[in-house]
Amino acid sequence: MKFPSPSSTRRLRSASAFTLTELMVAMGIFGFAVGGMLAVHIFGLKLNRMVDVKLQATEDSRRALGRLVTDIHVAGVVRVGNGDASSFTEAAFNTPQSGNAIQIYPVKTNTTKFVRYYLDTGNKQLMRLDSAASSPTFVSGWVTNSVVFTSEDFAGNVLSNNFNNRVIGIDLEFYKLDNPMIHFGNGSYYDFYRLQTRVTRRALE
Repeated sequence: MKFPSPSSTRRLRSASAFTLTELMVAMGIFGFAVGGMLAVHIFGLKLNRMVDVKLQATEDSRRALGRLVTDIHVAGVVRVGNGDASSFTEAAFNTPQSGNAIQIYPVKTNTTKFVRYYLDTGNKQLMRLDSAASSPTFVSGWVTNSVVFTSEDFAGNVLSNNFNNRVIGIDLEFYKLDNPMIHFGNGSYYDFYRLQTRVTRRALE
């Protein structure tokens, strides 16, 4: 039996092995590929989180308006002013009919039964208080504006009286943390949303 000589074995090994330069190039390409895949994956997670925030903001808007619009539609009397969980003060006559609260009386002749929507400025939350309930319920959060409700005419002008055939303007400005995964300084990065609509009672006088 004939064995290969040492010199031919060395030639075979040198012909089949990778050089250090080739290994470094291959590892560099592999590193770029892995880095690109990780970057795409992280971007997808961030984008998904941003979309979730926007969808949640839309849901907050729908929830805030649904019950409120229904309450105004079936109201006997609607009053605009300022209030909180314990009190309500209607806007004075001959002054702009606007404020952070609205009081809705289902029956015109019964002022002891009412529903009050008001902005809790401390917590930036829109709350709903039923006179028959012991505590208010949450409607929407992250509200930034202080004047939420206005009494308007058909052209959108704010009225200075409390006539019951008016249109109730609702203006909600709120923000949410757009991308909780990234923080930019003390304020982070917030996305701003604004919801405006006008509602009137079904039975006008």
